[in-house]
Amino acid sequence: MRLNEKTKLLGKKVVLVPYEARHVPKYHDWMSNETLRDLTASEELTLSEEYLMQLSWRQDTDKLTFIVLAADIYARDNDEIAAMVGDTNLFLRHEPDTNQKVAEAEIMIAEPQARGKGYGREAMLLMMKYAQSQLELNKFEVKIDMDNAVSLRLFESFQFVETGRVEVFHEVTMEREITTEWIGWLDKQVDLTIESYSA
Repeated sequence: MRLNEKTKLLGKKVVLVPYEARHVPKYHDWMSNETLRDLTASEELTLSEEYLMQLSWRQDTDKLTFIVLAADIYARDNDEIAAMVGDTNLFLRHEPDTNQKVAEAEIMIAEPQARGKGYGREAMLLMMKYAQSQLELNKFEVKIDMDNAVSLRLFESFQFVETGRVEVFHEVTMEREITTEWIGWLDKQVDLTIESYSA
């Protein structure tokens, strides 16, 4: 997260801010939900373990993590905790066989009342647009539970294609090569404003 620790991304429906220690209690409440843990392939952590995880992510150089805020709620009084609806992540790696730089993407809209409003779609579009403009990437990748039809459709709408299935993990891998044509498509999908962020 060192890459985005001072960066705020603004869209129309959502605002993305770095994952800070003050966000941990609400995030921990979300992750106490077994269904969310199953869909995100996450382990249950104690609150103190969640704080340690946030700190390790904060110091990591190969991850980008943003908390997703509902823009309308955030605009009322700049209360990030009240506006929190989910998170989005990129895990960066270099594939030595192909010499490609890959970003594995994740999106979670944890608040049930926030689902189906386009927050996840815009948050992921903002994250991808930011990453492809700030980093030297060749491809985005996602790994999605086979039963997560909403996420599978979402990434299909981003022109990702299925490249593999691992039955033992009940997981589908989808990829999107970053091409000039795709960047043109992405630019038409979302307007991104980048601002400086201070905690």
